Amino acid sequence: MEISLMQSNIQLETPRIRVLPDGRMTRRDAAKYLGKAEKTLAMWAVTKKGPKSVRVGGTCFYFREDLDTFIQGT
Repeated sequence: MEISLMQSNIQLETPRIRVLPDGRMTRRDAAKYLGKAEKTLAMWAVTKKGPKSVRVGGTCFYFREDLDTFIQGT
């Protein structure tokens, strides 16, 4: 019995994550970094769960170090 495999043109897309020079990321980029939805991070921030976040001028930011610590702790 011979099995033939068809090659498909599968392309994986690497998410682009923007990290500011001081290590900050927006909630959108932090969500991509963690593989979660932005809304999940928003809910975690409200309930004081998840990675530490900071607000600067009304925008929520996450530091990469804090995200890495969170990943290692889960």
